[in-house]
Amino acid sequence: MFTAIYFDFIKFCDKIIVYFGGDYMIKMGNILDEKDSRLRSISNEVVFPLSKKDKKAIKDTIEYLTNSQIPEISEKEGLRPGMGLAAIQLGINKRFFVVVHEITREEDKKQKFNTYIIVNPKIISHSEEIIAADTGEGCLSVNREVDGYVKRFARVTIEAFDIDGKPITIRAREELAIAFQHEIDHLNGILFIDKITNNINGIRTI
Repeated sequence: MFTAIYFDFIKFCDKIIVYFGGDYMIKMGNILDEKDSRLRSISNEVVFPLSKKDKKAIKDTIEYLTNSQIPEISEKEGLRPGMGLAAIQLGINKRFFVVVHEITREEDKKQKFNTYIIVNPKIISHSEEIIAADTGEGCLSVNREVDGYVKRFARVTIEAFDIDGKPITIRAREELAIAFQHEIDHLNGILFIDKITNNINGIRTI
């Protein structure tokens, strides 16, 4: 089991806004493309407290990632579905990212999500088991089809800070572990396409 870190969205507004009209604060055009050299930089450590600009970027990212995973909204607005987004993908050279992980069950009437805000993360331990996403990985900064797999640790333990600078520990497995490793790579100037392989003999896919 991993420790779920929930973001108290009340600090920004009364509730998470599910978009049904108007303009998004983040559009696909705001997300850096793989050709942008800024994606290859190593992001700087965050110094607390976070600036208003950084907090707004986090709020906007949560809104985009949530809405992009709701089919009626993403289809209507032409959003590419995404589970995670690192600050550097918005041109912010700081070590933080957001992951919005869907946890909807069959009995749920509405989609449900866990939201993670991860600042200055470090992987402190990981499993020996290696896995790969069975359909391959994607990225909001890579606007093309990419064949192949990325080998990731099946389980990771991460130490980081929350939005208020409080230390947190997260133990993640499988899909969530892949998402965290993908986003941490972004903070180190690495894209998933750098790790693509077709040789996954003996590797479990999920």
